[in-house]
Amino acid sequence: MALEITYLGHAGFLLSDGTHTVAIDPFLTGNPLAPMTEDALTCNAVLLSHGHEDHIGDTVAIAKRCGATIIANYEIASWSTEQGLDSIGANPGGKVTTDWGWVALTQAFHSSSYGGRPMGVACGLVVHMGGKTIYHLGDTGLFSDLKLIGEIYKPDVACIPIGDLFTMGPELGTRAAEFVGAPVAIPMHYKTFPPLAQSAVGFAPSGIQVKELEPGATWSVA
Repeated sequence: MALEITYLGHAGFLLSDGTHTVAIDPFLTGNPLAPMTEDALTCNAVLLSHGHEDHIGDTVAIAKRCGATIIANYEIASWSTEQGLDSIGANPGGKVTTDWGWVALTQAFHSSSYGGRPMGVACGLVVHMGGKTIYHLGDTGLFSDLKLIGEIYKPDVACIPIGDLFTMGPELGTRAAEFVGAPVAIPMHYKTFPPLAQSAVGFAPSGIQVKELEPGATWSVA
């Protein structure tokens, strides 16, 4: 079974198994690299790594239009419920099972707030769908337990932030990819705005295929 990954720019992705589609951190409005507007995105669920505006993005509009379920940490899920959305809250170490697969929340080292409101802890997202496992690290610094997470979940693909300033840069992202050990690494959270790294130069994990996707590009994990 194949899983299609579409890059939405910044830290946003669409995952599709041909029947279901899941959005991760759908920041489109205000994203200069966004390949589509929010009204063109259809999905069954929205997964959120943390509460910052460039990750929650267009979640409310998308979920209201599609009837999508929000899966995130408890605080974000509570906020989503206040917006009238169907929401499931979890926390690092927890797993949510769905009709398309499952998502496990992991730790990430980053802040998390929305409009001045604390939004719980930042998380990584391990998504199992279409027989494949994708580890979206979220916004994070480098930490050694990335190796343990890789050993536990054995992801086929890891999405690694490399933009520096707010997350790891390319060099620390390289170490993170090597810790996780997924055979393919997709760089993310770079090029969007001038303060971030404007290329993936320096992101070169040993023995791992780097799959650099342009916003809007789709790649199939066979």
